[in-house]
Amino acid sequence: MKRIMNDRSVFQLISDILQKENVACVLIGGFAVNHYKVSRNTQDIDFLITKEDFDRIWDDLKEAGYQKSWVQENFVLLENTRLLFRKMDFMFVDSSTLDKIIKEAHPIVLAGQKFVVPSLDHLIALKLHSIKGNPKLRLLTDFSDIVGLIRKNNVPVESNDFKELCLRFGTEELYRKILEAVK
Repeated sequence: MKRIMNDRSVFQLISDILQKENVACVLIGGFAVNHYKVSRNTQDIDFLITKEDFDRIWDDLKEAGYQKSWVQENFVLLENTRLLFRKMDFMFVDSSTLDKIIKEAHPIVLAGQKFVVPSLDHLIALKLHSIKGNPKLRLLTDFSDIVGLIRKNNVPVESNDFKELCLRFGTEELYRKILEAVK
């Protein structure tokens, strides 16, 4: 028989595991987008972490009932087989990238637990990178997130810095679409 657990429980679980294993990660995805004043429902909890640190916490997640339901080189999706916990996605980056993102991250509290979310620029860069890597799958959600983030946070889209961000992590075409969408 499955027990229903609330978000407080799943955030407590991941927080406890991260603390126990002394692992740093960054909360990304819908919860990070919500932090920047863009209201978006999300079905999962997304984290940015190194592959090595994920491997350190995997046994604890498995013990809590999680199984790998989709694995790629730089990504794993977990589903809980025993509890009605949200799915968790872990995106893997190298330690220097994670350190850079953490250095500029913003602390937040969710369900009484402390996490960090990427800076606005880093969050937009992650979304651009996601679209560039898999446009068919990611364009709809990530593009609307980017547009919402720009509008709610008054991002100067015509600045050289923003254009360089788009060209570095996205494409020229994506940059043009963003300019059209926010006008």
